[in-house]
Amino acid sequence: MKDLVIIGGGPAGMSAAIAAYENGIRDILIIERDEKLGGILQQCIHNGFGLHKFGEELTGPEYAWKYEKKVHELGIEYKCSTMVLDLSKDKVITATNAQEGIFRIQAKTVILAMGCRERAKGALNIAGSRPAGIYSAGTAQKYVNMKGYMPGKNVVILGSGDIGLIMARRMTLEGAKVHAVCELMPYSGGLARNIEQCLNDFNIPLKLSHTVVEIHGKDRVEGVTIAQVDENRKPIASTREYIPCDTLLLSVGLIPENELSKEAGVSLSPLTNGATVDQDRQTSIPGVYACGNVLHVHDLVDFVSEEAEIAGKAAAEYIQDDKAQTIHIPIRTDGKVRYTVPQVITKQKDVTVYFRVSDVYKDVKINVTCGDKLVLTKRRPKVAPGEMESIVLKADKLTDVSELRFSLEVL
Repeated sequence: MKDLVIIGGGPAGMSAAIAAYENGIRDILIIERDEKLGGILQQCIHNGFGLHKFGEELTGPEYAWKYEKKVHELGIEYKCSTMVLDLSKDKVITATNAQEGIFRIQAKTVILAMGCRERAKGALNIAGSRPAGIYSAGTAQKYVNMKGYMPGKNVVILGSGDIGLIMARRMTLEGAKVHAVCELMPYSGGLARNIEQCLNDFNIPLKLSHTVVEIHGKDRVEGVTIAQVDENRKPIASTREYIPCDTLLLSVGLIPENELSKEAGVSLSPLTNGATVDQDRQTSIPGVYACGNVLHVHDLVDFVSEEAEIAGKAAAEYIQDDKAQTIHIPIRTDGKVRYTVPQVITKQKDVTVYFRVSDVYKDVKINVTCGDKLVLTKRRPKVAPGEMESIVLKADKLTDVSELRFSLEVL
């Protein structure tokens, strides 16, 4: 029996473990499938991490080391090179590693911190064969930053997520020619600072409302055909353009790793593909929490750490018999506000609600209502899908409220 088992030893898992420890829990185990702690940050050697959390600019490995060092100092137990095979609704974890074989652990509480994976080519409807030279942006990042391999010299990138933008710069710095970054949507999915620092600073063209319609080459990619898309995201034949290249990088979205969550019966949101949670990041199963990119995809690792601290502290309170849920306030959205985290409020306390919008809007008001009653309103000069937004709901705003609705008003 373990008081707390955390599945995933990346920034979310380590931050949650430290928060639980600092709130009185000592019987903690982190399970990580990789050979060391740190998660995806180990391959993110660019800077830009830690500005919110530590007030200094760090690389990914430097950011991860701050947490790994703390885990070591506190003596928090962890098992690396260990794969979790199953999680039951009774919080029984089945795992395996080379030393112990298959083993089971009964936990009082579980924190899900498995992160996310990239959407692969198989999820895209692109004509052509299966030549070498097609990589997800994260795979290419690992090859370049950790293995010392160059995936190619003439590159086209499909998708303008943050990883794709960062790899456009990385490949350029390593001597490759990035011919274009194509984005299906009329806006980029990445942070504005990454568009500026990774594309504009290197004169890499960003082609919005464009996609790859055909991949050419048999043994190796020889080129791609791109085309502009209409308002229904259908390619316009007259705009087809051939670009010779030997490499296609895909940055077409991230998917939370929730196979274990599904097996346990955790309720998932169709909008985030992560668990539905309350303000403490507790899932539909009491004593099971979720945080980080397994819950919803974050812009910054700093926010992953902050969210994990919420889950770690809440798990500690649960172990210490604070299980009271005094209210039940579901949060709805209007479509322009795509989703919120949390999706339900169960305790009357100050709650920070994070949300994403479905399109780029300028000069807007975010309205929080209960029926005809306006609970809170905030004005924003601009909101975009690539930037997480948040609103703080004070505890006194949650009195006599049965449901909250988040909507966006364009002024």
